[in-house]
Amino acid sequence: MIGVETDRLVVVGLEARRARDPRLAGAKAAHLARAAAVGLPVLPGFVLVPAGAEDSARAAPTAGPADAAGAVTSPAGIADAAGAGGAVSRREPPHGERELRRAWRELSGDGARPLVVRSSSAWEDAADSSLAGLFETVLDVRGWSDFTTAVRRVLRSAARTPTGAAPGAAPSHGGMAVLVQPMVRATVGGVMFGADPMAGRRDRVVISAVDGGPDRLVNGSVQGVRYHLTRHGRQVHTEPGEPRDARLLTRGRQLRLLRLARDAQREFGGPQDIEFAFDAEDRLWLFQTRPITAMPPRPARRARLLGPGPVAETFPGVLQPLEEDLWLVPMAHGLSVALDIAGAAPRRRLRRLPPVTTVEGRAAADLRLLGAAPPAHRLLGFLNPAPAARRATAAWRMGRVRTTLPALALDLTADVDRYLSELPAPAQMLSGRLLAAVSWGRTVLSALHAQESLAGAVLGQGSGATAVGEALAVLAEARADEPDDARLIARHPVLLSLLPPALGPRPPLPGRPALTGVPRGTAVLPTREGLRLRVRWVQEMQTSMVRELARRLTAVELLDDPDRVALLRWAELTAAGDGKGLPADLRERLPRPQRSELPAAFRLADGLPVAEPGRRRAATDGQGAGGGFGSGTAWHGGGERPRFAVLVVRALDPALAPLLPGLTGLVAETGSVLSHLAVLAREYQVPTAVGVPDALERFPDGTRLTVDGGTGAVEVVRMSAVGAPPDGADRREGMAS
Repeated sequence: MIGVETDRLVVVGLEARRARDPRLAGAKAAHLARAAAVGLPVLPGFVLVPAGAEDSARAAPTAGPADAAGAVTSPAGIADAAGAGGAVSRREPPHGERELRRAWRELSGDGARPLVVRSSSAWEDAADSSLAGLFETVLDVRGWSDFTTAVRRVLRSAARTPTGAAPGAAPSHGGMAVLVQPMVRATVGGVMFGADPMAGRRDRVVISAVDGGPDRLVNGSVQGVRYHLTRHGRQVHTEPGEPRDARLLTRGRQLRLLRLARDAQREFGGPQDIEFAFDAEDRLWLFQTRPITAMPPRPARRARLLGPGPVAETFPGVLQPLEEDLWLVPMAHGLSVALDIAGAAPRRRLRRLPPVTTVEGRAAADLRLLGAAPPAHRLLGFLNPAPAARRATAAWRMGRVRTTLPALALDLTADVDRYLSELPAPAQMLSGRLLAAVSWGRTVLSALHAQESLAGAVLGQGSGATAVGEALAVLAEARADEPDDARLIARHPVLLSLLPPALGPRPPLPGRPALTGVPRGTAVLPTREGLRLRVRWVQEMQTSMVRELARRLTAVELLDDPDRVALLRWAELTAAGDGKGLPADLRERLPRPQRSELPAAFRLADGLPVAEPGRRRAATDGQGAGGGFGSGTAWHGGGERPRFAVLVVRALDPALAPLLPGLTGLVAETGSVLSHLAVLAREYQVPTAVGVPDALERFPDGTRLTVDGGTGAVEVVRMSAVGAPPDGADRREGMAS
């Protein structure tokens, strides 16, 4: 009849103790049997399992013979139980087609009452995997023939069990049982989570409700109304809003659902994913309960707000361990020194929490510490919470910095230039001197980053010239005469500002850009840009030294591949120089994978980035980076470039510099108004807005936009159906002014 011999089918009532065993009844039925046993509002019903499974379950110890049979109730008993959860009669385990027909007749009133026939697999509704919606559910089953067909469909759906879904010994019946219950004509149904599964908040309850049963909600055909409640019953908000006199879930219903969530959590030991419904008599029924799977980690209350914005332009890719030690650690130290001088944070905090770190190999900065995010509380934007003594000391220091920094920066850049010019070729240097040069680079990078940060704070942009702009001008003029990148960079080191540092193969220079001005030399760069350029030159010197060391370590068979030197830490490389050898586990180490970009703003939970939920903001909630006002078509940088393109990007990557000429706007989710690309965009008079939340999602390719570089406002242009503008209207589109 249904793929199992009819005389081998066993009917187990939900009130039976054995029905609480997921190995016999499946997880769905077992959870409902447990819930019914503690008084939760569960409909009566029975579970169909093969007799072999029943025999193995009967061998397990039970509470007593009176609890072991688990027969279904009579029609009258069903009605009583459905109304008030009344007592149910018990008898020996029925089996065979005759008993199956009798169970169906009693539960359905000889076909008068529709049934629901559902899967109850041992593999679904587990703590680590729900397999939700994978197996079959048949609603509104009427008549014996339709009932047997529905049971057959559910049993056949066991073949959908994913390979390896539950390693170990599988039940003899394939892990699939069939749960049969009366069909409820629901007026309101839905799904309730005893915790917020999106935000990972265990102090919230989220309920989604729809008219009718929950099936339309769980299959994704409708969205429903979502209620966010505290565990004490306060309604935080609803999505979408609904009028007070037409709520799907009244206050009384919400409180009853909260009580059900608490009772289910108490019974099962954790917050539950619950399907529910209210019938025409406003009785609440529990259809399904299972653990919430894939609860995201929740950041600690005072976890730092991090993001790639201020450092993504310097380190746009994943850093390997040695790259992190050579370049990111000195940057973090230099920024700490600058922040200490400026009095931006207590020295103790700066020692404990560096302003720049790595997350999954990508550089990330403390957004609030570096001023790239607004204060946690609006009032702090107007008040300086630092102690008065620290404010006074910082003001005195910054006054002296403003006076002395130009001379200090000039001395530092001169020292760097002299040291770099006096270095012989790496192949001509002893290994000890190679290590000494790399170590000097780490020290001087810290000083360069500190002075560069202070210069940006107190000296401004000077003439407005940038190293990237100078490099593009050089490239436009010199590329025709020298197609080889290495020779071109050796002749014009300023071109390194177009490339990020890397111990691996150097990426190619961009193609020849349009001529936008003549190169004027690095001597005319403002103080901050001169310091930035020296940072890049020192990084490139370190790269050449490390590559030569890797070549020598490979020659003596300490390394099997020169590229694997990037997997070392700086301390391990210096230990090898002291004759202590390389780490024993180096051969087993793997490069950090090229993971996807970090969220624009996030906090760490268990070492993983958790995106900061976006707050509702006005269209002006970006930061204007200058360039005037413009309009055009959103372009994400791929495919054909629109005639009037507004480039929309996640971060201000210097590699985007060749795209700037001709743009009518630049919009970035992260980044600083003082970044290379923002400054260069001002040179090209490209209206620029940075810190625009969710820009890539809000402004897909082809969206008509206006960009105000003064206010940071980015707005979508609503096109009218008129074919031509009215007389006298400005017919120029895509123009930056």
